Amino acid sequence: MKHDLYTVKRAINGDADAFEELLIKEEKMLYYKALSYVGKKEDALDAIQETACKAFLAIGQLRSPEYFSTWLFRILIRECYSLLRERDQMIVYEESELLKKIDRKQDEEIDSFHLSEALSRLNSSYQTTIILFYYHDLSIKDIAEVMEKPVATVITNLRRARKKLKSELERSYQLNEKVT
Repeated sequence: MKHDLYTVKRAINGDADAFEELLIKEEKMLYYKALSYVGKKEDALDAIQETACKAFLAIGQLRSPEYFSTWLFRILIRECYSLLRERDQMIVYEESELLKKIDRKQDEEIDSFHLSEALSRLNSSYQTTIILFYYHDLSIKDIAEVMEKPVATVITNLRRARKKLKSELERSYQLNEKVT
């Protein structure tokens, strides 16, 4: 979401009302993104609360006001990962949405069980790249910022993840055909 740079600059300079205004504009995005990661309403609200607190304390360090949303989103993702690590859980993702997006790229119909199994076999870096690209519709540049990796690394991870995901799905379908 694009924000008024004047409002962001006011927040950076310590204006609590400006910061609150920015958070209100991001409210829905924060909630749905957190919910897609942690899976429970209560956990999503906890992650948002921690994100708001940490962002408020660190807003003075934001160097590029035009990247406020990306910066806030990065804090949120770290909080979600932290929450999941505390609870020793895996990343939760919306399989149905991911399926729709991948189906557009491929004409094959993919069973959500097979996709879930294939995604779980990817390493966490590939898994995160796929989820951010297909589910969250982030650009490669934004994914690079969120993951704090070079753009070339994200492109490579995305290519390798697609290749591995495809081979895992093909293998899964071959095994399934032999059983039936």
